[in-house]
Amino acid sequence: MYTNFKIAWRNLWRNRRRTSIAISSILFGVLFSAIMSSMQEGSYTNMVDIAVKFYSGSIQIHKKGYWENQKINNTFESSPEIIAALENEKNISFYTPRLESYALASSEEITKGALVLGIDPEKEDKVTNVKAKMKTGNYLKQDDDGVLIAEGLADYLKLKLNDTLVMIGQGYHGVSAAGKYPIRGIIKHPNPEFNRLLILMEISNCQNFYSAENLLASYVVMLDDYRNMTEIQNNLKAAINDNHEVMTWEEMQPVLVQQIESDRGTAVVFKIILYLVIGFGILGTIMMMMSERKRELGVIVAVGMQKLKLMRILFIETMLIGLVGVIAGIIVSFPITYYLYLNPIPLTGQTAEVMINYGFEPVMKFAIDPKVFYNQALAVFAITIVISIYPIYNISKLRVIEALRG
Repeated sequence: MYTNFKIAWRNLWRNRRRTSIAISSILFGVLFSAIMSSMQEGSYTNMVDIAVKFYSGSIQIHKKGYWENQKINNTFESSPEIIAALENEKNISFYTPRLESYALASSEEITKGALVLGIDPEKEDKVTNVKAKMKTGNYLKQDDDGVLIAEGLADYLKLKLNDTLVMIGQGYHGVSAAGKYPIRGIIKHPNPEFNRLLILMEISNCQNFYSAENLLASYVVMLDDYRNMTEIQNNLKAAINDNHEVMTWEEMQPVLVQQIESDRGTAVVFKIILYLVIGFGILGTIMMMMSERKRELGVIVAVGMQKLKLMRILFIETMLIGLVGVIAGIIVSFPITYYLYLNPIPLTGQTAEVMINYGFEPVMKFAIDPKVFYNQALAVFAITIVISIYPIYNISKLRVIEALRG
């Protein structure tokens, strides 16, 4: 077998130009498919980042049944058990408590339903970067008795900075909730729906408003790496009692998951087309090689080499071409995709405007996940192995006299 590999390797480099063309076709196949996959995975990562950093976080901890029935009565009291579980997970970057409910927000004769979010100002900013969304005024402080109001809601209620917001709602176990709060600041939330109805309060102030002292609706958790999400979810479930539920962003936002899966399905079609183009390109190169070597192969068979052994050598040659091409493709594609990862492509026009309105930089992002490279390399190498059937078939049908005349 070693001898066959040695002969095959020497055969390849007897005609460097021909072999270089064959390797280049595979190299560019890996390069194009890797860049396409990197762009695709980068867009998905960006979508997830937007969804996670806007509101939901990577994981949330609630009282059991809260997500299906999000009422103030389905809140829970924090415990050392939950805090210890969160602190012991090394891959958790930040976590923050929230109390969430609804109320009627009023100013003089104008009233509108609003989403009231009680937050820990410092921790919430680390999770959802609220300070960056401030349009006017100052961010909340610990034990602050004021509120932040979304720009759309402020415009609807005709309220400005330092005006007084009146809120009326239903507190814990049916207790009436009412209060007047100075507006410390106005935020422009990237999510249009939130921008129309969001009010932020310091969490202890919010608990007093709803008569829900020491109660929380959720703990919102951010991770260092989304790939560890399921493992961390299982760890938290094991550490926290059964009266709580631990949900990932995928479980909380099934619509987004369906959108990504649908887009993946569409991308598979484009990848198949790309692989077909790559496959035919490689096949054309191999056919050219066989045509150029027809007389050479005829002479080899004529002097006594068995066709089976010749088939084996040609298969090894094709495999070596594929292997060298794939390795070269990975070597070339990695620095290019890494550069694009560090320097995303700027977007312009309406697409850029939409991204800016949502509070994100208008760029096309790329990913450098290892699967971006090895999946494409394996796919192109598999195509090369399938194409190696052609020279084997060609030898099986070789007629020595015709080949010598060629």
